[in-house]
Amino acid sequence: EFYKKPQQMLRQRSFMEQLSNIGVIRDVLSRHGFTFSKSLGQNFLINPAVCPRMAELGGAGPGVGMLEIGAGIGVLTAELAKRADKVVCVEIDTRLLPVLDETLAGYDNIEIVNADVMQVDLSALIAEKFAGMQVAVCANLPYYITSPVIMRLLEQRLPIRSITVMVQKEAAQRLCARPGTREVGAVSIAVRYYSEPKMLFQVSRGSFLPAPDVDSAVIRLDVLPNPAVDAPPEAFFRVVRAAFSMRRKTLLNCLSGGLGIPKAEADSLLIRAGVPSSARAEQLDLEQFASIARSLL
Repeated sequence: EFYKKPQQMLRQRSFMEQLSNIGVIRDVLSRHGFTFSKSLGQNFLINPAVCPRMAELGGAGPGVGMLEIGAGIGVLTAELAKRADKVVCVEIDTRLLPVLDETLAGYDNIEIVNADVMQVDLSALIAEKFAGMQVAVCANLPYYITSPVIMRLLEQRLPIRSITVMVQKEAAQRLCARPGTREVGAVSIAVRYYSEPKMLFQVSRGSFLPAPDVDSAVIRLDVLPNPAVDAPPEAFFRVVRAAFSMRRKTLLNCLSGGLGIPKAEADSLLIRAGVPSSARAEQLDLEQFASIARSLL
C-alpha cells in the first residue's frame, strides 16, 4: 500500500519544485508526445541552480514585468513568476502549450503568447501586457537566433531596462567583448551602442537535456536611456559593418570596400574623423566609430 512506483511518485510531486528533475521532464514530455526540435535549437535546463540565479540577476521582483522568449517546459518561467508581478512568454512551438498548461498550472501571473519573437510587435505587446510596470527581458535563447533576437530587442528601443540571456559561451564573449580587444566584432560594438553588457556566469553543457556540444554563459545587457555615442544609427552601423567586413585589412581598405568609395575618399573620411588610416577595426572605440559616421554625413 505504501509502495509507489518512482514514476507515480514523480507525478505527485509539485512541478514547481521538480521542473529541473530529468525524470519529471522525461515523464511530462513523453505523456504529451513531445520530441526535441533541432531546427528550434531546443535544449531544456536540468540544472536546478541556474534559473533561480538568472531570475535574481535578471531583475525579477515586485513591480516588475518579465518578458521571456521561449519557455521550454517552464523552468525559468516559474522562477520569474515567483519573483515578478507578471511574466509574459513568447513561445513559437505550439506543441509546448499543453505541456506548459500542466507544468505552470500553479501560477496565475503567467501568460504564454504563441508567436515568433522575430515577427510579433514587441512594442505593442509590452504596452498591452505590462502597463504601469518596469519591464525586463530574461531568456534562454536558442544558439541559432541569439544575435538576431538581441539586436531586435535593442534596435526597437523598447521600454525595457535590461536583457538577461543565456547564450553559447563564445557568443557571450563576442557580445561582451570590449573595443580594443581581439574578440570584438561588429555585434560587440552594436551591443555597446545601445547597452552596457556584463558577463554574469557560465553554465556547463551538462546542465541541459539534450546536452549541446558547447558550454553556455549568462549575460546581462543594461539598456542605456540613450545611445552610448552621438551618431545616427544608420550611419554608425554602416561604418561598423564596413569596418569589420575584412578582419585582416586596414580600416582604409575596409571602408573603401565596405562603403563602395575610392580609397582617396576613405582616407579623407578618416582624416576628418581623426582616425589613423592604418588602424584596424578592433582597435577603435565607440567614439571613433561615431566620429567616422559623423564625417560620413
